Amino acid sequence: MSETNSAAEVAAPHRYTAAMAADIEARWQDFWDAEGTYEAPNPSGDLAGDAELAAKPKKFIMDMFPYPSGAGLHVGHPLGYIATDVFARYQRMTGHNVLHTLGFDAFGLPAEQHAVATGTHPRVSTEAAMDNMKQQLRRLGLGHDKRRSIATIDPDYYKWTQWIFLQIFNSWYDKEADRARPIAELVAQFESGERTTPDARPWSELSAAERADVLGDYRLAYASDAPVNWAPGLGTVLANEEVTADGRSERGNFPVFKAKLRQWNMRITAYSDRLLNDLDGVDWPDAIKLQQRNWIGRSEGARVDFPVDGHAITVFTTRQDTLFGATYMVLAPEHELVEKIVPAAWPEGTHDVWTGGHATPADAVSAYRAQAASKSDVERQAEAKDKTGVFTGAYAINPVSGEQVPVFIADYVLMGYGTGAIMAVPAHDSRDFAFARAFELPMRCVVEPSDGRGTDPAEWDDAFASYDAKIVNSSGEDISLDGLGVVDAKAKITEWLAARGIGEGTVNYRLRDWLFSRQRYWGEPFPIVYDEDGIAHPLPESMLPLELPEVEDYSPRTFDPDDADSRPETPLSRNEDWVNVTLDLGDGPKKYRRETNTMPNWAGSCWYELRYLDPHNSEKLVDPEIERYWMGPREGMPHGGVDLYVGGAEHAVLHLLYARFWSKVLFDLGHVSSSEPFHKLYNQGMIQAFVYRDSRGIAVPAAEVEERDGGFWYQGEKVSRVLGKMGKSLKNAVTPDEISAEYGADTLRLYEMAMGPLDVSRPWDTRAVVGQYRLLQRLWRNIVDEATGEATVVDTEPDEDTLRALHKAIDGAGQDMAGMRFNTAIAKVTELNNHLTKAGGPLSRSVAERLVLLVAPLAPHIAEELWRKLGHTDSVVYQDFPVADPAYVVDETVTCVVQVKGKVKARLEISPSIGDEELEELALADPAVVAALGGAGIRKVIVRAPKLVNIVPA
Repeated sequence: MSETNSAAEVAAPHRYTAAMAADIEARWQDFWDAEGTYEAPNPSGDLAGDAELAAKPKKFIMDMFPYPSGAGLHVGHPLGYIATDVFARYQRMTGHNVLHTLGFDAFGLPAEQHAVATGTHPRVSTEAAMDNMKQQLRRLGLGHDKRRSIATIDPDYYKWTQWIFLQIFNSWYDKEADRARPIAELVAQFESGERTTPDARPWSELSAAERADVLGDYRLAYASDAPVNWAPGLGTVLANEEVTADGRSERGNFPVFKAKLRQWNMRITAYSDRLLNDLDGVDWPDAIKLQQRNWIGRSEGARVDFPVDGHAITVFTTRQDTLFGATYMVLAPEHELVEKIVPAAWPEGTHDVWTGGHATPADAVSAYRAQAASKSDVERQAEAKDKTGVFTGAYAINPVSGEQVPVFIADYVLMGYGTGAIMAVPAHDSRDFAFARAFELPMRCVVEPSDGRGTDPAEWDDAFASYDAKIVNSSGEDISLDGLGVVDAKAKITEWLAARGIGEGTVNYRLRDWLFSRQRYWGEPFPIVYDEDGIAHPLPESMLPLELPEVEDYSPRTFDPDDADSRPETPLSRNEDWVNVTLDLGDGPKKYRRETNTMPNWAGSCWYELRYLDPHNSEKLVDPEIERYWMGPREGMPHGGVDLYVGGAEHAVLHLLYARFWSKVLFDLGHVSSSEPFHKLYNQGMIQAFVYRDSRGIAVPAAEVEERDGGFWYQGEKVSRVLGKMGKSLKNAVTPDEISAEYGADTLRLYEMAMGPLDVSRPWDTRAVVGQYRLLQRLWRNIVDEATGEATVVDTEPDEDTLRALHKAIDGAGQDMAGMRFNTAIAKVTELNNHLTKAGGPLSRSVAERLVLLVAPLAPHIAEELWRKLGHTDSVVYQDFPVADPAYVVDETVTCVVQVKGKVKARLEISPSIGDEELEELALADPAVVAALGGAGIRKVIVRAPKLVNIVPA
């Protein structure tokens, strides 16, 4: 400590310093915990009988679940948490019953990978990470109801995740009723004959295995053999959303291959239309809604059947008007019909370019399938210059022309969209055009070009695509589309197909069912067992939770990352005592085998908002009255849901779509009153930081980089600087603990909120933090004597200038906090505090108190301390937010600009409430305006009271 600093502290022992801030903050955090300050009451019994609670509006405010990283928090992580805390505090002060809490999404691959590397149980490392994060978050003064905090790894929590899975497993989607119903109601329909079985046999004649197969085609949670994303390097399968654009795993960056495995799926596709339509009833950013709509991908068109060797290739097309132009077909390499239609030998006259140089169709197909399996869906759909594929050796019949068309397989067709088969109309689709050119396939123009290129595709450079053109060359024996526009042609051909039973108008979706299995240890076990016939049986609720067993090896078996032929082996499968059990499921003790996959880490975050409401209920998922109170539909919220949900835009599809699906199933089954989980969604931006890299491209410690001579240097070597993410691996992370130790948590809170609009990314600058620290020091000095530590306020009325500054700040900051414009709210508080500093002298008590109340949501610790120094014994948390007096908010005068011929000639100081006629008279009478007109007549006067008058001379 320098002599200067030491002398200053002796002269001002009660100055607001980092040490004082630390003491104040720790004391008030202890006080809030001891008093249960942030505990939000639930309704109990009849809400109408709880008059005080019923009179309060409620506000349920949530942050997206954090994952408890072993690295802890850096200053970028709390941005959203601080914002929701400020908003929640403001809502409490405006009379709301606020539920604000935070839990942990604690299952996940990082803890499992740590366990594999160290032998430490994932629970041990995860709980240690949670404890560390809790301490870091507590230090920020976040007003969470800690009674409601949850962690997805707690058996009391995942009991209900398993219970929800069973509700979904025991449900089917009734298309006529447009909702989910219990599977028992479907069984009753089969038993009564109201619904026929697939082969029309009576239900009673079906074996147990046959009945299970029938119900599996209806269940909302089902197991099936299907192409999946297999990552040998991780030893697990992945959902489409967990695979990056370059065909690698999002976690670990391993290659991902297509493999056919039996996995659990969620029939989210049954809800496609509702997931689309209900977006209109939620208050979400347009960009997020658009991403969800694009992911669901609804398109209208027609289903068309193309006969081939006793089978039918079914295609979905949105351009059924171009059927006469279909000159070949393409199946996805994984399509189930490929093996059924491949002949033993190449048909006579097969082009050499079609065979890929293979002796038989089977050889060609096998080789090409292996090649396609090594590519991601994104790679397969990329606009590559060279189109690849191979002829299957089979021909299909074009149903409108009767022509034979060759059937190929090619990797640009995916099983994940449509039917996994396309009719190729190369004259009017660029990808088909390129493929046809590469394989010397015929092309027929059926949509008349409007650009003068003629109707011979052989002379074109690319396909011609248009929805605003005439159909040509499209006549058969009993139908002609020639001369029709696209819309009319589509309607006519669809009716023709339906009349012959070879097609129909239909709707298709890009959305695929949700792959719900993972070959991991650290996840929720499935509450499913299999009997000796392989039939899946749900565990009864009395056997929940099914807890994770101990295992010797936490790792799924991993393989060479490039070994596409490998298959999963899960950690749970090695615990034979757990896997093989004898249970009584209601028909006596029998031997069963447990499911050895675990649920994905998304499972626990699909419903956590509900557990926040009623976290200790051991009898129900959530008490219906409590759920209805906090999340039920009401005016402006037709689907109900959380009032405010804040998190990153990166969860636009994965988490949000899955949570919406679970919410709708629970709603259909009568367990909740809200059909949407989150009514208002707000995406905060990102706090970025400079990344410094040496000549090798390796990140160096940002804190040790020097800036000199217009460049940046690390240990004598010049390094590059770019703005990017903040993180431990980039060696540029700054922890909230560091900033809190140097300036105090209130300073950190103010700085993060003042950096810019909440929804915009912004760069971190540690040097700029001091500005908010000085604001708090000035605030302190305006109220507290630094020598005595006592409040210096006086019981006198403030002058009019101070009243105007005060009420303008109250009005502006209040509106800004309600609108989550915290940076501008801080600017208004700063402006008021500066006014009071310049005015000098002791503050009026009424001004000081309202200043503290303005600051309270933003910097709660110093606000509590000042509130006590002002003589109050109750917490500032539930004080009323100040209300502005309109008389002081409106300026006494405003400046009106008067223009003549568009040039400013005068400025008038006038009342803000002046009318148009009076303002026009004043403007025309102003000497400068009279001189500018020079006696000329007036053609027009435009008045925009009170700011502008524009005079147009004759």
